[in-house]
Amino acid sequence: MLKAVLGASTLALTLFSGASQAQTQPIKEIVLVHGAFVNGAGWKPVYDILTKDGYQVSIAEHPLTSFSADVTAVKRTIDALPGPVLLVGHSYGGAIITDAGNDPKVKGLVYIAAHALDKGETEKANGKRFPNSARPLRKSADGYLTIAPANYPADFAADLPTAQASFEADAQEWTNASVFAAVAGEPAWRHKPTWYAVAKMDKIINPNLERMYAERAHAHTIEIAGASHSVYESHPQQVAALIEEAARQALNDKAMD
Repeated sequence: MLKAVLGASTLALTLFSGASQAQTQPIKEIVLVHGAFVNGAGWKPVYDILTKDGYQVSIAEHPLTSFSADVTAVKRTIDALPGPVLLVGHSYGGAIITDAGNDPKVKGLVYIAAHALDKGETEKANGKRFPNSARPLRKSADGYLTIAPANYPADFAADLPTAQASFEADAQEWTNASVFAAVAGEPAWRHKPTWYAVAKMDKIINPNLERMYAERAHAHTIEIAGASHSVYESHPQQVAALIEEAARQALNDKAMD
């Protein structure tokens, strides 16, 4: 009888231990989403760290032609993955993951100096509430925007080597101005666990706007001292560490309403 009791207890403990281990398994599929004026290449320093640590990383390239087209492109990447998925967005990429993150495969969101809009908001309007310190953008005749190359290093990438920042200034992606006026729908951060990295020296998005986004989303938040808007390139170790924390915890965390 005692043997039977001990056997049942051992079995129960084994099952509990197995369930606990299954519960704490990290998310392995990570999708990185770039922002305006750039492409996915800027994610390479973070990508290298994550892949070395065993994560399966996809970099979602989107066309910057309209908000709907950009969301569709990111959803296409999500659809190709088995899930569960952790979505990571930088800058305007945050607006994209706020929408695309409603996909049931997505179990967590990470914002890197990014817009985390609420329903009915736009980046343009929020930028007026919390003005940035960057100089005006240049606009093409057909309604696309970039940063004037002479202004790019100081405004977007002040903590990158000068040669790298200058190259990126000349390799910018023209971005349709309409994306900054796109009205947000239901935000995924309202019902999914969220992490946020504030870039403390950001000139493109006011750090106080970033803090507002993070607090409102009840995000697990870090602040990176000396970081420009290019924080994902200049501080890849800290950014990757936050992403890996999210990957470990997202399946066990609960978003707050």
